[in-house]
Amino acid sequence: MSAVLPSASSTLRKVGDLVLGANTMRRRGLFDPLRLDHAVRSVVAIGKYGPFAGVVVHSAQTRPNSPAIADERGELTFGELDRQSNALARALSAQGITEGDVIAVLARDHRGLVLTLLATGKLGVRAVLMNTGFAKPQFADVAAREKVKAVLHDSEFIELMSAIPESIPRILTWSDEKDGIDASVPTLDSLMAGQSTEPLKLPSKPGGMVILTSGTTGTPKGAPRDKVSPFISAQLVDRIPVPRDSTILMAAPIFHATGLSQFTIGLALGNRIVFQQRRFDPEATLANIEKFGAEELVVVPTMLQRMLDLPAEVLGKYDMSTLKVIFAAGSAIPPDVVTRSLDYFGDSLYNVYGSTECAVITVATPPELRGAPNTAGKPPVGIRVALYDEQRKRITAPNVTGTIFIENPHSFKAYTDGRTKETVDGMMSSGDVGHFDERGLLFIDGRDDDMIVSGGENVFPQEVEHLLADRADVLEAAVIGVDDREFGKRLRAFVVPGPESKRDVQEIKDYVKANLARYKVPREVIFLDELPRNATGKLLRKPLTEMDVSAE
Repeated sequence: MSAVLPSASSTLRKVGDLVLGANTMRRRGLFDPLRLDHAVRSVVAIGKYGPFAGVVVHSAQTRPNSPAIADERGELTFGELDRQSNALARALSAQGITEGDVIAVLARDHRGLVLTLLATGKLGVRAVLMNTGFAKPQFADVAAREKVKAVLHDSEFIELMSAIPESIPRILTWSDEKDGIDASVPTLDSLMAGQSTEPLKLPSKPGGMVILTSGTTGTPKGAPRDKVSPFISAQLVDRIPVPRDSTILMAAPIFHATGLSQFTIGLALGNRIVFQQRRFDPEATLANIEKFGAEELVVVPTMLQRMLDLPAEVLGKYDMSTLKVIFAAGSAIPPDVVTRSLDYFGDSLYNVYGSTECAVITVATPPELRGAPNTAGKPPVGIRVALYDEQRKRITAPNVTGTIFIENPHSFKAYTDGRTKETVDGMMSSGDVGHFDERGLLFIDGRDDDMIVSGGENVFPQEVEHLLADRADVLEAAVIGVDDREFGKRLRAFVVPGPESKRDVQEIKDYVKANLARYKVPREVIFLDELPRNATGKLLRKPLTEMDVSAE
């Protein structure tokens, strides 16, 4: 009997984590111990509608006239979001979308996307957050696998709709005149017109969302987020001082976990979330930080790099003094970008290491990044991280590389196709390899499946990439392994040169040889204008492996 029960130490640890999490939430202002009625109502709302809609419903009750979002069409308060999403939920129901159905959402950051997620939450409908960078095959595969009943999308993606059966209804979340959309296609505004804005009958259970993995190696997998504990917010604010009752500038897309997590927690803390004009513009982002007095900026690393790569005279035009937090996640940040961020924006950069499946894993704070620009930091409250070797034995010594495993009560349970991640001792694999230093800081050495064996030596491309990207004449670098008759695999480097670059292949090789072991020197160096990336900024290695370099 005792073999199937959790150990006393495990139970005590989980209770302790809950206490620490609750204290973190209190400290960061997520609940007021003097107003426990608000906290209870918030938990009840999240339990009824899911984490996203629940936050807005609760805020509409406690701060109805406070601004919630701002986009190209202006501002909406929490109360307006709540009422308009009630109308949209009724409109979707009139279109035949009912509790338990699955809909796909393909939209950039704006009120149409927000209202759609709120309405589906209130109906008990599951929303699949589609990647705006999808090609037709990926979009069609995901739509079929998830059994979507309708697609709500921006007009710019109308051509993508030809990849799915015409029998699947389409509704426009945003319409641009230049896209030449037929007037007969329903829009959110046309459907909401005349609908009651009164509260709806509660769904029997939350519909939830499906967040898609990056899909860098094939069709993205779906990670469902049907029911999320309010305590997950403690992990997002434990090591990051997310502002309260202020302004957050959302540059990252909220169809991905990075943007969605900060959007939700930002709303829960009463912030106004300002969206960009749907497409990222580096100088406009700096201008908006100053214009709106933003205290937090949410980005993926490539956005950060594009801002810092602006000419010095442009960077000097804008006042960044209000900015307290830069929340960056989604892919590795090159060490030189970390250092330049800290120098330009001040000590405001928080590098978040996580995944769609595992949620938050570690956070690197500004002081940690000052001392070690390539660190992923330490785990926040309630999360444990451990390393295991290839035989899945625990690694406890510092500076020894192993596969990273995580214990996080808020990790997903399985993909929508039934598959899941490897687990050891109750901990889930991140799919990455890394090491801890003597201070307990985590460092990511690369993807487990990216490791290259060249001449019998193990090489993780990220180490070479970071070294190359640290050069003043290199903007970006990617390293892959290609087949080699003598060594099994050899390294091929792709370099995006800066304006001062001599494009000297031998100089690049000599530089790596002077700083790393001989077997880590790329046999080939290919110069490119840009690296292939997806909509969230993750490097796509497959196009690099398929590239005909003889033409370069």
